[in-house]
Amino acid sequence: MAGKGIPGLEHLHAWISIPFCFAYTLALLGNCTLLFIIQADAALHEPMYLFLAMLATIDLVLSSTTLPKMLAIFWFRDQEINFFACLVQMFFLHSFSIMESAVLLAMAFDRYVAICKPLHYTTVLTGSLITKIGMAAVARAVTLMTPLPFLLRRFHYCRGPVIAHCYCEHMAVVRLACGDTSFNNIYGIAVAMFIVVLDLLFVILSYVFILQAVLQLASQEARYKAFGTCVSHIGAILSTYTPVVISSVMHRVARHAAPRVHILLAIFYLLFPPMVNPIIYGVKTKQIREYVLSLFQRKNM
Repeated sequence: MAGKGIPGLEHLHAWISIPFCFAYTLALLGNCTLLFIIQADAALHEPMYLFLAMLATIDLVLSSTTLPKMLAIFWFRDQEINFFACLVQMFFLHSFSIMESAVLLAMAFDRYVAICKPLHYTTVLTGSLITKIGMAAVARAVTLMTPLPFLLRRFHYCRGPVIAHCYCEHMAVVRLACGDTSFNNIYGIAVAMFIVVLDLLFVILSYVFILQAVLQLASQEARYKAFGTCVSHIGAILSTYTPVVISSVMHRVARHAAPRVHILLAIFYLLFPPMVNPIIYGVKTKQIREYVLSLFQRKNM
């Protein structure tokens, strides 16, 4: 099996790889820095930052699952990928996307408890509960994605071995299969709708309660301070779900657009959140910002 890269833009692969490589480097540096800071500073061993560490780990895995192979296609025309390796890549890609959605939901719950139930924050969000939430996020993703490789292995692939994509995405592999693929199509759409709709619904519900609690605060300064703690999380939600919504709209509005348009949007979805999330939290979170500044000050002394 082989990845075609971006159909119609093969002659520009070397140039296209430059911003992708830059974004991947930023994602690696940003998320590794976040993980180092959270691990090194004992003051950051709190629920909010533990969830952030989960998000950074997921972003590292998501980008590293696809980008190295993608860059190999762009730079060295190394298009070959073993069918088993393709299924593994697809499993990790979709599983960790589901985990990311679950962690964003957990972070919304964290902000809800912090603002609506501040006196119970430490008793509700215990280390034990955080571990259980993390394990539930992994279990849900693995349970939903485990059937996919087995469903794909039962097909005979008679439409050629070349995937019209930069990586092994579920529907790109399904399009090469012969026989009745309707169950795969329905299962893929059902899982996507279940995850996005359910998680977003609970995130929105959390923020409805948060907004009610914030508006009941006496002073305007207290309102700004309370809602200010949510800005980074809102930024992470927008960076994750905005590309999903844009891609979904484009698939319906621009159904007859060239495949490269949809592929570029899919790559943008993979690269954008891992690249910008560390920047959002680094700039907007006081404790992380102060720790980074203290490191620079020590070096200058």
